[in-house]
Amino acid sequence: MHKKWMLWIGLIVFILLLTACSSPMLDSSNRGIQQESPITADDIPDEPAKEEITQAISDSTYSQVDNIISSNFPLVDVVREEDTEAEIYATKQFQMEELSAVLTEKIQPDEESEVVDNQQMFIYPDYFVTLKPSEADDDVLLIEVASERFVERNYSPNFLSTYFTIRMLDSLFGNNWSTRRTEACQTGGCYGGYTGKKSSTAVGGSGSGSSNRGSSSYRGGGPSTGK
Repeated sequence: MHKKWMLWIGLIVFILLLTACSSPMLDSSNRGIQQESPITADDIPDEPAKEEITQAISDSTYSQVDNIISSNFPLVDVVREEDTEAEIYATKQFQMEELSAVLTEKIQPDEESEVVDNQQMFIYPDYFVTLKPSEADDDVLLIEVASERFVERNYSPNFLSTYFTIRMLDSLFGNNWSTRRTEACQTGGCYGGYTGKKSSTAVGGSGSGSSNRGSSSYRGGGPSTGK
């Protein structure tokens, strides 16, 4: 009888340990995604010279910022959550301030943040664009192009309010968006941008997000190429 009780106690302790290990972190400031991979210079295919890319952007006939970026920079990762996504591009040719000037001169964003925590965010029609150095390699600049729907469903209000006012975000996404998202963040990790370093936490905190790695879809090369 004593051995049977010991076996039951051991089984209960084992189940409790498994539950603790599998529970998501309830952290509304979580900045990671499932299977996020470190992005370094070795992950980026050969690019045209900075001057050539700048000229291609200037000459482009595209009017949407996502097409401008996809046509001129290598795609290194895609973050998907249900029917929304954020595409991650990267470059070794530009510093953040340089690319910020080139992009905003070509297409003026609706909103432009200050540089905070070594990154800058822009709001365009239908897209949020974030520029920041990869945390795995300072020589790599990450360009995250997230659909407005992806941002609305996944981003943490705590993260976004670093760059834009809650009033403006609530106006964009609908009344009480920040309150609704903050409550949602209490039951799982919220997204706070691609870091370029390895992470094991998913969008939503429970494996609902996915990251698909690969640079083979690079479409750089001039204004006649792209989506």
